[in-house]
Amino acid sequence: MELTSSLLQGFSTAFAWINLAFCLAGVVLGTVIGVLPGVGPLVTISMLLPFTYTLGPIPALIMLAGIYYGAQYGGAITAILMNMPGEATSIVTTLDGYQMAKQGHAGTALAVSAISSFVGGSVAIGVIAFGGPHLARIAISFGPPEYFALMLLGVFSCLLLGAGSVLNGIAGILIGLLLSTVGVDPTSGTSRFAHGIPDLMDGIGFVSIAIGIFGLLEVVRTLMEPPPAAAPIVSNIKGLMLTSAQWRQALPAMLRGTALGSLLGVLPGAGLILAPFASYAIEKRLSKNPETFGQGAIQGVAAPEASNNAAAQTSFIPLLSLGIPANAVMALMLSALMVQGILPGPTTFTTHPDMFWGLIASMWVGNVMLIILNLPMVGMWVRLTMTPYRYLLPVVILCCCVGAFSVNNSSFDVFTMAVFTVVGYALWQVRCEVSGLVLAYVLGGPLEQNLRSSLSMGEGSAAVFMQRPIALTLLVAASLMVVIPLLRGMRPRRDRAAGSVSTTKSA
Repeated sequence: MELTSSLLQGFSTAFAWINLAFCLAGVVLGTVIGVLPGVGPLVTISMLLPFTYTLGPIPALIMLAGIYYGAQYGGAITAILMNMPGEATSIVTTLDGYQMAKQGHAGTALAVSAISSFVGGSVAIGVIAFGGPHLARIAISFGPPEYFALMLLGVFSCLLLGAGSVLNGIAGILIGLLLSTVGVDPTSGTSRFAHGIPDLMDGIGFVSIAIGIFGLLEVVRTLMEPPPAAAPIVSNIKGLMLTSAQWRQALPAMLRGTALGSLLGVLPGAGLILAPFASYAIEKRLSKNPETFGQGAIQGVAAPEASNNAAAQTSFIPLLSLGIPANAVMALMLSALMVQGILPGPTTFTTHPDMFWGLIASMWVGNVMLIILNLPMVGMWVRLTMTPYRYLLPVVILCCCVGAFSVNNSSFDVFTMAVFTVVGYALWQVRCEVSGLVLAYVLGGPLEQNLRSSLSMGEGSAAVFMQRPIALTLLVAASLMVVIPLLRGMRPRRDRAAGSVSTTKSA
């Protein structure tokens, strides 16, 4: 009964005209950036952060969420019609979706993609509604040691599935933590690493970091490695209504993908990227005809699309319940809420129930909007994929500069943005994931506060972490996030060394 009244409260919030307008704006913009290769939700949300500061927290979060899960829908369109995933989560969709399009079943592939996304998103919304409050009630018993360990686990989880060297990933995390200490010491009130620059006394602006690393850097990467031109398959887009036989093939895959994606989305780190790959592998293993996968199997479209949308939406659970962002996009949303004076955590459900339940209801409304947008208007999205980059990239650059300047009306923020574009480029060159840097920067302040509080509880002794089972378990898990990738990276070197030794002996 309590859940029903909470959901009714959420729908009354979601159906307010301003929230409906921003939900529509978010899902439309999300679909657009999902369709356009090279422009993702990270870039768009980082550019729009300054704009959200003028909004209330509810419409701001609803719009940013719409951009995030809307991009998952849009990314499948180019994956199916052009064999070019608009989003990293749509890479798996190209394997069978493009083959279906080449065989004249583009309409069926698009319909399966949209319906699977709707099913995955809708079920995941229910998971958030049921699971979020329960997780928050458990987290209420957490103290500073548990929160410190949990945040450390979230930061180091980026290493498990990140690209490039593990040591580079650790270096990115340490850079983020160091950047978070710039400003004023919260205990003594003295200046730290500001070097006498007044603009740094309040710390480095997160918007400048985000826009530089995600916005301008994406422009640089696109200019250096432009995506290959591909002609979309625009003929024979028919069959948008599935037959009963197609439903029987697709529906079980949708449900399995939804279940897996809902679980993986809650995990901090790369759960969103892992979900479609894992669901595709499971479907291929369960299939009686695994040889059809990669040749246009309908399950190869249904499962990944359901899983990536479910994962995108359940990734809000750790953010709203624990205040821990599950990925870089959630870190941007956490920053947007903190500027609004809201620090998500276990008390979010009681202190800001209209925001939490309004967001849940708006997600369902947004999914309905998306399935309407993605099926009848597919022709418009196809034409959008033909936008020349010489028109698109200058607009992105202008928006980045205006967004960075508008936060404090300061040219220093624009300069900072340019500096972090160079930093992001350097990290990209050494194959270092910047998501770890961003997560570490956002969580650096709370990490420091909880560490200090924990040490105060233990009278200066780190033994306080050993005396609390939950904190100790989380610290062990965080340590494994570092050790496992290191061991995995050492194995090829050991194999090569063993091979060279055996070659020497045989010689």
